Amino acid sequence: MEEQSSPVLAIIIPSYNEELVVIECASQVSLLLNELRKQGAIAESSFMAFIDDGSKDQTWAKIEEAGKGNRDVRGLRLSRNFGHQNALMAGLEQFHATCDITICIDADLQHDIQKIPEFIAKFRQGNDIVYGVKRNRSVDTQFKKMTAQAYYKILGMFGVNVIYNHADFRLMSRKAVQALLMHREVNLFLRGMVPRLGLRSAIIEYDVKERFAGESKYSIVKMVGLAIDGITSFSTTPLRIVSVLGMLTVLMSLAATVETIYAYYAGDVVRGWSSVVISIFFLGGVQMLCLGIIGEYVAKIYIEIKARPRYLVEDKYTSDRNE
Repeated sequence: MEEQSSPVLAIIIPSYNEELVVIECASQVSLLLNELRKQGAIAESSFMAFIDDGSKDQTWAKIEEAGKGNRDVRGLRLSRNFGHQNALMAGLEQFHATCDITICIDADLQHDIQKIPEFIAKFRQGNDIVYGVKRNRSVDTQFKKMTAQAYYKILGMFGVNVIYNHADFRLMSRKAVQALLMHREVNLFLRGMVPRLGLRSAIIEYDVKERFAGESKYSIVKMVGLAIDGITSFSTTPLRIVSVLGMLTVLMSLAATVETIYAYYAGDVVRGWSSVVISIFFLGGVQMLCLGIIGEYVAKIYIEIKARPRYLVEDKYTSDRNE
């Protein structure tokens, strides 16, 4: 391994159905790596690694095509779609031993890779983690901006430690990656896990770019799922809310009982059915909400206990194939 003055850099690029952007992404990243090598900022053996997360299009073929004649390109093909967070973890786990630092970016080139020299400079200053934080969300729709901002605020309310407007664009030293790999849970939320490592960190702001091509693969359903994982994986506050709701419901029931007894002795025993119906629906709603929240935690326990692998590797592409 090269000396610390020239760290080996691995750029990890999770990809799912990104056949339209792989070639361009590889080209731009390779140009950046060559420039950094000339500056002496990184070692000659630095590389990029595409993680094909079970794509259904020609993403893997494009990764192999990008690697022809380009020793910078490596690839990892997962047997099926395991999700963005698992794909990221697969890349970190499979390649961290051959590098000093890793930087995760999205294949769509919305992360500003020209900021990577600043990431490396922060690493040289002694930071094990450098977070890329969005300076603006001008390319996002108004709906996505509002929901994203609300999401970070909700996470904060529930006590989840996350970096505001950080979206998995980060540098991690080998020390940080090794610490992260000690976490064996299956339900991954890296934006919450990495800050919990407690290692020295810094922040680099960047402007989000337009997608080079194609459409975002993060649907509303996936974003909601990630949001739920973020809350239930790092906070027991929802369970405490269930307890509070239970106590409030008991108090309201006692109040209704007192009111009913008073009405009986006052001779006003004929009441409209609306109050009864409202009470039934209210209590039923509270019960269903509580069961749903508890169910989320029980489901997580069920999944974690089975200890299934986070991912399975189907194929690898290395520089050896280019020879």
